[in-house]
Amino acid sequence: MPNKAILKFIAGFRRFHARYYADDESIYRRLSQGGQSPKTMVIACADSRVDPGMLSGASPGEMFVIRNVANLVPPFENPKDDSRGEFHGVSAAIEFAVVNLRVENIIVVGHRQCGGIRSLMLGESPDPKSFIGKWMRIALPAKEKVLTTHHAPFTAEQQEALCRACELESIVISLKNLRSFPFVKAALDEGRLELHGAYFDLESGELYEYDHSTQEFQSLRI
Repeated sequence: MPNKAILKFIAGFRRFHARYYADDESIYRRLSQGGQSPKTMVIACADSRVDPGMLSGASPGEMFVIRNVANLVPPFENPKDDSRGEFHGVSAAIEFAVVNLRVENIIVVGHRQCGGIRSLMLGESPDPKSFIGKWMRIALPAKEKVLTTHHAPFTAEQQEALCRACELESIVISLKNLRSFPFVKAALDEGRLELHGAYFDLESGELYEYDHSTQEFQSLRI
């Protein structure tokens, strides 16, 4: 007998099917015949509370989404020079979105209360040889920058401020890493691609947008 979570998943799929496959003109039938052509790629956290589709109200086929721990983008590594046999899922998704789908926007969406960033910022990171420990090293430059203006020991309130600062700075690091991909740089130079940073404060419900000119996050007025 399936557990309650699986039963809920099945019930949800039935509602989904009734909504999107009710007739021959449904959006999924059109997408299956015409293929996908999203204009936007979103790189978001795997956190279950931060669903980019729900945040944006996007319809099926509008966004090409990849989610990972702490919404990080690794720096470019030439696959021809990769002798260690590593897999690069995020890099492959970025390449497909930019080269094949020719998306016009890439949005890196970070969020408040990110567990990955918190563990990195407060020294609670797992074994550096573990998958998560190794992955979070991508955000080390963000931690180092934040700590240049803050010094331990920290109060509980200061710890929260540090985590928030690192969450924001890690988005900037990911935007910087995106530019290290040759095909992303080429698309930017051609004027057919734009990079954006966004931060969702799930405590207040506010959304912040990164301003490249001021290098600051500005709250979007609702």
